[in-house]
Amino acid sequence: MGIGATAGVAAVGGIALSAQASSGSASASDSLVFDPHAYTRLTTGVTDTAGTAHSVTYHFWKAIPYVAAPVDRTYQSLNVSVPVEIDGAAVDASNAPILFANSIGGYMPSSVADATGIGGGGMAGGGTPSGAPSASAAPSASAPGAGGATNTTGGALSTNQLLALAAGYVVVEPGARGRTLKNADGEYYGTAAAAIVDLKAAVRYVRFNKGRIPGDTDRIVSAGTSAGGALSALLGASGDSPLYDPYLTELGAADASDAIFATGAWCPITDLEHADGAYEWNWGTNVTQSTGKVVDQRVSRQLRAQFAEYQARLKLRGPGGFGPLTARTYDTYLVERYLQPSATTYLTGLSDADRAAYLATNPFLTWSGGRATFTWDDFLTHVGARKKTTPAFDAFDLSAGENNEFGAGTTANRHFTAYGAEHDSTGLNGRRVAADIPAKLRLMNPMYHLVEKANPYRTKHWWIRLGTKDSDTALTVSANLAAAAAGLGDEVDHLYYWDQGHGANDDPGDFITWIGKVTGHRTGKR
Repeated sequence: MGIGATAGVAAVGGIALSAQASSGSASASDSLVFDPHAYTRLTTGVTDTAGTAHSVTYHFWKAIPYVAAPVDRTYQSLNVSVPVEIDGAAVDASNAPILFANSIGGYMPSSVADATGIGGGGMAGGGTPSGAPSASAAPSASAPGAGGATNTTGGALSTNQLLALAAGYVVVEPGARGRTLKNADGEYYGTAAAAIVDLKAAVRYVRFNKGRIPGDTDRIVSAGTSAGGALSALLGASGDSPLYDPYLTELGAADASDAIFATGAWCPITDLEHADGAYEWNWGTNVTQSTGKVVDQRVSRQLRAQFAEYQARLKLRGPGGFGPLTARTYDTYLVERYLQPSATTYLTGLSDADRAAYLATNPFLTWSGGRATFTWDDFLTHVGARKKTTPAFDAFDLSAGENNEFGAGTTANRHFTAYGAEHDSTGLNGRRVAADIPAKLRLMNPMYHLVEKANPYRTKHWWIRLGTKDSDTALTVSANLAAAAAGLGDEVDHLYYWDQGHGANDDPGDFITWIGKVTGHRTGKR
């Protein structure tokens, strides 16, 4: 039964994916040829990171379906923005890098259908899908996982998009299905692995239209935050992987590559099947925000032991000659490689008076010779309460957003780890994970494509960022991603923002400069 055929659950490659009927207006006969003349001319103001205001005139294409047989056209569409004038000077963006910026947060649906210009996309957009009406699309208090552990904010990165436009880059904003979408029969059709399949299909559309969509289709740079950051990393790691071909074929995706040139990922919520152990290793002894109490230490210890086993299996080494990254060495690695340099950068940027005031209120931190030092335990105390309970991602009561991300058919929430299933407190899912879960996890985890498969078609350029006070995930998640990519010889720019929480983007101007550097592009003013 095909995804675009009838409402129900489609089985492709042994994996069940919820599906919804496609209407005649979204049939396989729809053209995937981009119309270069169907734009609106718009002008917007952009203030760069130096505080300088710019006027940017651009051509804007709205809500273009990127597959021939969409399950839900409201979400499976993209916007394109191409600068033509910057501060009154004509710009030629025909060979400019393409910023492929998703607005996904919390693995929720993201639509560009109501956008009126660049940066107008967002999570869980409204509208009527092309097949049967959605019974549930937007997140609400009653949506599965809406009140659970998944952070559902962030993702738009509109600052990056506007700065990219002002730098002369093309900006593509793809929509994608998400975990709360269900049809009139109550079947979920946006759970794993719908979002990554949609993003891949959107990349294929852009590359298929080389010469019609302005910009260098061989220089696509993805960007995303939180779950969007996870999907951005996955998009970069899994380029042209055959695992996704059956799903892309069912959607009528363009016959083109889905590999991208570079990846930008902010606070990626990824490596989900190992995230509970990583979270407890990192934050296990901190109190929880919602309760003010330390979580069950027996459960926390068991999950920390799982992290130790997983970390040993990865056989990662810290860049710069640090050595093996294990549960025993990781605290030292994070402190020396990332946390102390992050604090040093922050303190260096303060005035003498502000630095003195900060040091006075944070005596755990030693400032000597222009360098900050402290211990891992003092850092954990400084961060304070953790955001999530235990387990953080595969909740025993199936309340986490990630449980909904692995829902299927009319089942809203499912366990995706053996530990979560064994300790299930609902009696709904049994004590074992469903047979399709392992294959779905491979589709959703960039580490599979970097460590187990070393995908040769992955991106070779990585920009990864995380706040030091971001307890939506473990600090090891992005560090593992960076170490895995660096171990393959990729160029990796990875750092942490001191004292920042989830969704932080402290150096957007540097990201835009980085795009120009790795792509070798200079703005083409006429």
